[in-house]
Amino acid sequence: MIARYTLPQMGRLWSDEHRLQVMLQVELLVLEAQAKLRLIPRRAVLAIRKRVRLNLRRVQQREAKTQHDVIAFIEHLEERVGPYGRYLHFGLTSSDVLDTSLAVLLRHSCGLLLADVEQLLRAVAAQARRHRRTLMIGRTHGVHAEPTTFGLKMAMFYDELRRHRERLRLVARDISVGKISGAVGTFANVDPAVERYVCAKLNLRPAPISTQIIQRDLHASYVTALACLGGTLEKLATEIRHLQRTEVREAEEPFGSGQKGSSAMPHKKNPITCERIAGLARLLRGYSVAAMENIALWHERDITHSSVERVILPDASLTLDYMLQTLRAVVSGLVVHADRMRENLMSTHGVVFSGQVLLALMRKGLSRTQAYELVQRNALAAWKDGRDFREVLLADRDVRRHLTPAAISRCLDPTHHLRHVNRIFRRVGL
Repeated sequence: MIARYTLPQMGRLWSDEHRLQVMLQVELLVLEAQAKLRLIPRRAVLAIRKRVRLNLRRVQQREAKTQHDVIAFIEHLEERVGPYGRYLHFGLTSSDVLDTSLAVLLRHSCGLLLADVEQLLRAVAAQARRHRRTLMIGRTHGVHAEPTTFGLKMAMFYDELRRHRERLRLVARDISVGKISGAVGTFANVDPAVERYVCAKLNLRPAPISTQIIQRDLHASYVTALACLGGTLEKLATEIRHLQRTEVREAEEPFGSGQKGSSAMPHKKNPITCERIAGLARLLRGYSVAAMENIALWHERDITHSSVERVILPDASLTLDYMLQTLRAVVSGLVVHADRMRENLMSTHGVVFSGQVLLALMRKGLSRTQAYELVQRNALAAWKDGRDFREVLLADRDVRRHLTPAAISRCLDPTHHLRHVNRIFRRVGL
């Protein structure tokens, strides 16, 4: 991921330096386990731990020659530790180290992403509570439907993000799998006790069965979970973008002091941050497709997945980390125009309360078809002529035959839609 969208903590996690450090940790734990089994001398482990130092540049130089990252890594370690280097990587295959260390990185990545989700949840919850009873128009197909509240809109996103939090927790558990089973996974050259020891030390589960690699449905689940969460972030960002349109102007993302909206039009305040989030969500969806393509490999393994994962696993993690933290800042600083919401709610002269009039007429004994035709006739006339819906209804003898002026006024009361707000909030835990 380019530096523009890389935040420090996740960036350090996926850095080459840290990746090599985790690989070294795996190698050293293997040595410890083998020493406990008396397969290698204990003094060798102590000497290697004392002498080993990593130099990323030297590893990269060796890899340029060997064209093999793990061999370059092991040769560099051997160079550092001297004769005891013969015990390094004993009985292992490259994927024992690569896949086990990758599981550690992915588990830690999930931890950072879960912390990001918690912060975003708090920001969304705060806006939901603040605007629990802030009336606005609900829209379907982009067209005014019935009243809702901005708090309910945010509460829906809160509930959706909670589901993603649970998915991340599940995928963090599923991806925490290591393997130290040797070439093609038969334990021919490494004792299963070594795998149990290493995985326990790294807080991983041993894979119940592996080939030369851990199976890639696990990694596909990780990336797909990230892509699904990215879809919800795009959904929230898109909602804010729509609300910020000049014709709507009900909410807008924060605009900092000194910020510029357009090189040509000084008046512009564009929803560029939400647009950025929407764009990055496309990357995540693309990564999920690539991750699923990695599931089907030849026989016990090939490496068509390797080049893909070197890009998509760090990038998907970094991208979502950036999106979560960026959108949290947007939601926290969101500018909400409650007066404009009320203005838009009433801009269609009350026709958005047609559903309440429909139900009131049905309660008086009209069939649904009769009531619908009667209400629709008046609603369309009010909308077409720009007349007040209440006055149009009062002027219709067929309506007045069934509903009193007071009953019509009750139907057109927007606070009717606030009756169950608190109940809905309790259901989503707000």
